[in-house]
Amino acid sequence: MSGTQEQQQNEKLALIRHSVSHIMAQAVTRLFPGTKVAIGPSIENGFYYDFQFPPAEGGAPISAADLPAVEAEMKRIIDSRQDFVKITAGRKEALDRFSGEPFKVELVGELPAGAEISIYENRDAEGKLLWADLCRGPHVHNTREINSAAFKLQNIAGAYWRGDEKRPMLTRIYGTAWENPKDLKAYLAFLDEVEKRDHRRVSKDLDLYSIHEEAGAGLIYWHPAGGRMRVAVEDFWRREHYRGGYEILYTPHIGKSWLWETSGHLGFYKSNMYSPMEIDNQDYIIKPMNCPFHIMIYKNRGRSYRDLPLRWAELGTVYRYERSGVLHGLLRVRGFTQDDAHIFCTPEQIEDEILEVLRFSLRIWKVFGFKDIKAYLATKPAESVGDEAHWDQALESLRKAVVAEGLPYEMDEGGGAFYGPKIDLKIKDALGREWQMTTIQFDFNMPERFDMTYVDAGGQHRRPYMVHRALLGSLERFFGVLIEHFGGAFPVWIAPEQIAVIPVAENFNAYAEQVAAELRARSRERGCDLRVSAELDNDRLNAKIRSCQNRKIPYMLVVGQREADEGTVSIRLRDGKLHGEERLSPMKIAEFADYAVKKVETRDLEL
Repeated sequence: MSGTQEQQQNEKLALIRHSVSHIMAQAVTRLFPGTKVAIGPSIENGFYYDFQFPPAEGGAPISAADLPAVEAEMKRIIDSRQDFVKITAGRKEALDRFSGEPFKVELVGELPAGAEISIYENRDAEGKLLWADLCRGPHVHNTREINSAAFKLQNIAGAYWRGDEKRPMLTRIYGTAWENPKDLKAYLAFLDEVEKRDHRRVSKDLDLYSIHEEAGAGLIYWHPAGGRMRVAVEDFWRREHYRGGYEILYTPHIGKSWLWETSGHLGFYKSNMYSPMEIDNQDYIIKPMNCPFHIMIYKNRGRSYRDLPLRWAELGTVYRYERSGVLHGLLRVRGFTQDDAHIFCTPEQIEDEILEVLRFSLRIWKVFGFKDIKAYLATKPAESVGDEAHWDQALESLRKAVVAEGLPYEMDEGGGAFYGPKIDLKIKDALGREWQMTTIQFDFNMPERFDMTYVDAGGQHRRPYMVHRALLGSLERFFGVLIEHFGGAFPVWIAPEQIAVIPVAENFNAYAEQVAAELRARSRERGCDLRVSAELDNDRLNAKIRSCQNRKIPYMLVVGQREADEGTVSIRLRDGKLHGEERLSPMKIAEFADYAVKKVETRDLEL
């Protein structure tokens, strides 16, 4: 499908979904008299409408159990072939028509004097008015353009009017709509797979982390299994950064407030920062980002052009306030470890540095199995700082790097920060969902604010260029994406449990322990340290195998009399096959140790 065809298809679906949202509102107000309507837009893959229901005795006025009745009423409306008719009205007429709808009255009242106000009326074949809504549109011409078997109401949630916690809490009903039942069925199957892969669900099954609201919302407690995964990823991260010419820093968790006054964050980011704490009669702030600390290290002594470029990286834990309503497992938290780096270089070095950091980022993503990557090049916003020539040079450096790597990209006009343009890299996971992860961000602001300099070849003091780079983003969010991408069935090198040795009966427990010990010892000789467990409980063999499969352990080594006599292991795979084979052939312990270590060392994505 060409880009134009895709755009036309998306516009058609948006038209259908917006129309279905109005049909839903019509159905709801029929079934629940006295309900007030708010807004009902189309959204990606669906639509929603917000309602204020009249008080109900004995609980909520509407629940998920009521959705089938609403769907049935919607189908009756669709099958009745109603016309969507647009009319325009003046402010007074619109206020009179919607006088009983407080949310519509508020919206009309905010429109500028003399503005054209559009209303969409639903009418039957004889032209009789059945329902009307304040709306810019557009809509389909008639409900017969909507397939009554190609929509579904999905769930109910709460939503504050206008997103303001001080305004009324409304009831939001979500739904999805498609051109035909086949597309609806495919989308519902996709949602089922999304639910199966939900990182919160998978992480609970694998015992990776927990969140304790009573101890602090949005804060992650990593369990031993999750800790194993983090160590594997962090060790790889550090090793690759050293190989890429980076040095690794460690900086404090708090600093004096003047750091963020100087950087400008207290001016535009204060709502996401935690309140200062007083220490020695001075305000200290828990850090929301690492960059001012890296700048302090830069300024610790004079710098020459011979010192540059400097590539400094840190896995720095930061804390940012997020409203409780948007917190979401690992994907939206209040405390996270940022995969952070800053590059300080001369103007002459910037083009090569941008290209190198982009190549480095792409190389790391491919190791984790993400190859479908798209760049978004964000340009200068209306309000910005820095010399125009610097902006032009920086943007061109970013563009050249993206083109040199052959990355597909889109321009994000005005999407840069006020202090510089940037590249955002978005990856697609196994389900085709796009996630914004890597950011490569120019900064003309902080070198100026912190009076950063270096001495050039002519002995003159000049400002260095500064680039912020978050590769994985934050480890918490990265792991959330990683868990859903693999559905918990991780490559061997990341898996918290890599090998389980399973005796067929209790009298082979000793041999199972021997196998596990030898695998650990042989891997340690290679500097690998395989994660091996011996399953020695009293469960039956099938129950042990099932338990290991549920824990998504890549290799299950079943041992009995023959294996003990021959010094071998019989190998079962997590997925039951390897390159078309049902299982690996039995191996000597040393042979399997070499096989598994190689999988870890090469970070092979296959079993």
